[in-house]
Amino acid sequence: MTNLLVLGGSGRTGVHVLQQASARGHHVRALLRNPDKVQAPADVELIKGTPANIEDLRTAAQGTDAVISVLNNVRASDNPWAKPVSPPTFTTDAASDTLAVMEEQDIRRIVLASSQGAGDDWAHLNSLVRAFIKASNIRAGFADHDGADRAVRGSGADWTLARAVALSDKPADGPVRAAERGTDKPGVQINRADFASFLLDAVEQGAWIRQAPLVWNAKG
Repeated sequence: MTNLLVLGGSGRTGVHVLQQASARGHHVRALLRNPDKVQAPADVELIKGTPANIEDLRTAAQGTDAVISVLNNVRASDNPWAKPVSPPTFTTDAASDTLAVMEEQDIRRIVLASSQGAGDDWAHLNSLVRAFIKASNIRAGFADHDGADRAVRGSGADWTLARAVALSDKPADGPVRAAERGTDKPGVQINRADFASFLLDAVEQGAWIRQAPLVWNAKG
């Protein structure tokens, strides 16, 4: 059992992390702006606060062994041209502050949800995809993922950047595969429940430390 801090637990992937972590027997704590609006298992400890406030992070992290962050730079909708809702560097700043708190409290392990195309994976995207991202408001999220990527890589933590391919709310579509870029051909999507499972597996197994694997559903 791990004492686990989850950031972003109210999101579409985060709710799966909370449910699965509880089911696996972990002691789970989630830092949430509006705990009353989150349907979490009864044994999940809900802490009111925001990862944008380092003092809230300090309080939430006390006594924990590992962090899973599924924070993202949110837009008003899934429409690529929808207006960004989050501050431009929300994910970057939260990652930097979380890493600082982890160092203060001697917490070594962090697994973060990232994206295909973030950081040094950008060059591997199709040129048309890159042009589309730059033309749309998706670019705000990618810029923020890039900042979080740099913050994590510059830390002394035992980090994993789990780079999801296109996220889906569909039911499971085959087993989960993961590989660093260039070692296997990734699939086109990963459903959120299976991606949450991968994040938890990485913590439990001590896997993918200081690596940034792509994660996808392989057809069964």
